[in-house]
Amino acid sequence: MVQSTFRRSALAGLALLAVGSTPTLAQQPGGTPNADWHRTVDDALGKPGTEQPGGVWRVSLPRTDLKVTLDGVQIRPGFALGSWLAFQQHGQELMVMGDLVVLETEIAPVMRRLAEGGIEVTALHNHLLRAQPATMYLHVGGHGDAAKLASALRSALRETATPLQGAAGPVGEQGVEGVDTAAFARALGREGRATGSVYGVAVPRAEPVRDDGMEVPTAMGSATAINLQAAGNGRGAVTGDFVLNADEVVPVQRALVEHGIEVTAIHNHMLQDEPRIFFMHFWGVDDPEKLGRGLRAAIERTKSRPAG
Repeated sequence: MVQSTFRRSALAGLALLAVGSTPTLAQQPGGTPNADWHRTVDDALGKPGTEQPGGVWRVSLPRTDLKVTLDGVQIRPGFALGSWLAFQQHGQELMVMGDLVVLETEIAPVMRRLAEGGIEVTALHNHLLRAQPATMYLHVGGHGDAAKLASALRSALRETATPLQGAAGPVGEQGVEGVDTAAFARALGREGRATGSVYGVAVPRAEPVRDDGMEVPTAMGSATAINLQAAGNGRGAVTGDFVLNADEVVPVQRALVEHGIEVTAIHNHMLQDEPRIFFMHFWGVDDPEKLGRGLRAAIERTKSRPAG
């Protein structure tokens, strides 16, 4: 999600620091990375992160302040209103990627703060259709010092009502009340986990995804994401996004439509990705088993890692 021009400028700034002045918070004397950069990020953002595979530190920032409905379904914050930021160390600097959920009135002030802080916006788009109020999604990226990156992002988040205090939501629940997650998982052929009344499944791609020459771990957004929540009367609602090569876009789109699942957006998230990656968002409300079968048919048209 980061342009090479920004990366070059960040590296140049770090080179100047190495020649003379005070070390940054992401770098200690002698060129040794700061082992406490996780704490630096958490303190600057005001929200604790969690360790993810691939050395990723991910901070979840659900928009619990918003009350959004779509087709009569009240959207859970972790279902489709989950801002997040993921940090990973690369040499003597950090890389950040993330997705900020914003109202239309918040877009301009958030983008202004991001630009002032040297954070790039790599995509702006919808994920859902017909939602009230309408929400948009800003994909962000940057390289540099831990404190500087996190402080710039917090400044942008303050232009919204995103809660910035308190611990992350509960994880590791066995199910979601009101919807048969076991039937959904069997039909999908993939196991997930429940977090805050949402059942989430990640489907990594078989081959690595790189951006600006650096591998993007699944925790930084390179895996297909599928979320399920209760929609009333035993039905489930599904949303998320497929991570696709160009030759997979049309087959996956057709598989979803054939199974009654609506395609709501097709777009990029990154700028220097290899291979070129497209993200397809979807929405459906139906029997959980039927939804699982439809999503499985779509997964089978992708180059994803086998289940298990």
